[in-house]
Amino acid sequence: MSAPMTVNIGLCGLGTVGQGVWKHISANRADLESRVGVKLNLARVAVRNPRKARAVAIPATKLTTDPLAIANDPDIQIVCELMGGTTLARQVTLAALRRGKIVVSANKALICKHGAEIFAAAQKHGGHFFFEASVAGGIPIIKALREGLVANRFPRIYGILNGTCNYILTQMEDRDAPYASVLADAKRLGYAEADESLDVDGWDTAHKASVLAWLAHGVWVKTDDMIVEGISRITPADFKNAVTLGFGIKLLAVITRDLARNELCVRVHPTLLPEGNVIANVSGVFNAISVTGDVVGTTLYSGRGAGQDATASAVIGDIADAAALLKHGKGAHLIGEATAPARDESRLAPPEKIHCRYYLRLTVKDQPGVLARVASVMAKHHVSIASVIQNPAERPGAASLVLTTHESNERAMGATLKRLRGLASVLDDPLLLRIGDFND
Repeated sequence: MSAPMTVNIGLCGLGTVGQGVWKHISANRADLESRVGVKLNLARVAVRNPRKARAVAIPATKLTTDPLAIANDPDIQIVCELMGGTTLARQVTLAALRRGKIVVSANKALICKHGAEIFAAAQKHGGHFFFEASVAGGIPIIKALREGLVANRFPRIYGILNGTCNYILTQMEDRDAPYASVLADAKRLGYAEADESLDVDGWDTAHKASVLAWLAHGVWVKTDDMIVEGISRITPADFKNAVTLGFGIKLLAVITRDLARNELCVRVHPTLLPEGNVIANVSGVFNAISVTGDVVGTTLYSGRGAGQDATASAVIGDIADAAALLKHGKGAHLIGEATAPARDESRLAPPEKIHCRYYLRLTVKDQPGVLARVASVMAKHHVSIASVIQNPAERPGAASLVLTTHESNERAMGATLKRLRGLASVLDDPLLLRIGDFND
């Protein structure tokens, strides 16, 4: 019997995820190697500061400060890009792919911004790109879309893709606590970054939604072409109102495609979900995704969406798939490889074709006739009111007016908000949330 082949792995970046990959491969090497049938050698690691104290011990001989040296090293077959960012990470990824290497990445921002270029380079030069860890951490949603659900077209995919936001919203509801207080706690516990804007303003979720839209529909949707709204304006009062109405509040990515009109919509925003909806009851740092296929119906995926272990699990899964590819050759059945899906000719849906019900909160002067004036503006734009809740506001002489609508559309609601902002009786910028009637 011949000795098993050795696969050399280079890690570019040794932050939280990189250390998790090193730790778990080192701890479980024998089991991993017996499953894959090759020897896994963690050959080199690129770091910014070799002297920095870390939770894992890396031999000094394996450290470099030049990730491009790893990308160009002819002895390294698998390059793990775990640096983040979209500049040096792009250079390293393309350099490795141009040498026909396999790149494993957890970088959703890189894929969102440069995915077309990366996949073209992989195809042109015989390289391969694996990216399971880029969306939803340890949940194998990319493998599900690419493999298990390949027979389907997808009229709807939606879910929680950011654990930081889900933690904040869960804590706000459970503790009846304001956003700023919970955010400060999330930073102290390490759930939120020092600059939280990428998470709480919805952009991290939007990057992930872009990747899922490409996988499901073969279309790159730029974040500029999405509705992207964050969670910072939600208050404890909104959770109380939602409970009164029979809903919870979650930050969701929603990817819908009208199969008849071939129109695609990708949006990220806080959403009211019915209390009986499974995803409405996913709490803390967990993620959850609902995928509706035209053949299989609806399937659900839930688990830890971030953190060292969950993300490292997905990266190591891709390393195992890459090692199997190297052992068995291009004819092997691949799970995570980024061969581009067939280009879909779906067009982006215009605002008037994006339909749902809405939750609208207004702070208004507490005086007669205000509700009538608000209702008149909404009627002018053909927005029908379904329910009204009125409560005292925190400021003197003001009231909180909460309205839900029957089904309307984004264009009509945009015009309504513009007119409402111009009313002297409306004291603050209105808060508009969507209601998710997904019927799973």
